Amino acid sequence: MADPTEGSFPEPRAEIMRATYRALREHGYADLTVERIAEEYGKSTAAVHYHYDTKDELLVAFLDYLLERFVDTIRDVETTDPQRRLDLLLDELIFAAEDHRDLAVAMLEMRSQAPYKEDFRERFRGNDEYIRYMIKAVINHGIDEGDFEDVDADHATRGLMTIVDGARTRAVVLDDGDALETARRVADEYVDATLI
Repeated sequence: MADPTEGSFPEPRAEIMRATYRALREHGYADLTVERIAEEYGKSTAAVHYHYDTKDELLVAFLDYLLERFVDTIRDVETTDPQRRLDLLLDELIFAAEDHRDLAVAMLEMRSQAPYKEDFRERFRGNDEYIRYMIKAVINHGIDEGDFEDVDADHATRGLMTIVDGARTRAVVLDDGDALETARRVADEYVDATLI
């Protein structure tokens, strides 16, 4: 994950997103309040509410903000080689949780709310669909270039996403420091066995 404190949201909304990031890292989802976000923002709660009516509305915007940052990171990859691009994409998906552990915990807390909050569910679903689209596009490109076997790209993508999601969950829930390294190795083994 790229540094979520940067982005192209217009100011002052970008400032509120950065404040939300800091507040989520410090307090987690369960203890997050508009007051704590306003403290990080350095302004009153009224200033936050001027842009977002509710905490949930603000958090939905924050999920959009994070997806935008992820897209920017992937867009910055400067290789068209399918194998290298897939490697870099998997590194970003798996190891981002390591660099932003507090945020990964807060995001898992937010994911647990998705069954009850439709806006959250839509954002997480959209994020998942975009990431699957990116992986599938790389796999299809590799198939077209002859670098990958002619496989069901959708199935291979779902397999890789299962590895990624499982690793992130284990790393956060079980505080399993080896989960990410293990998942990265398993992802390589899966790619070698399935695509190469």
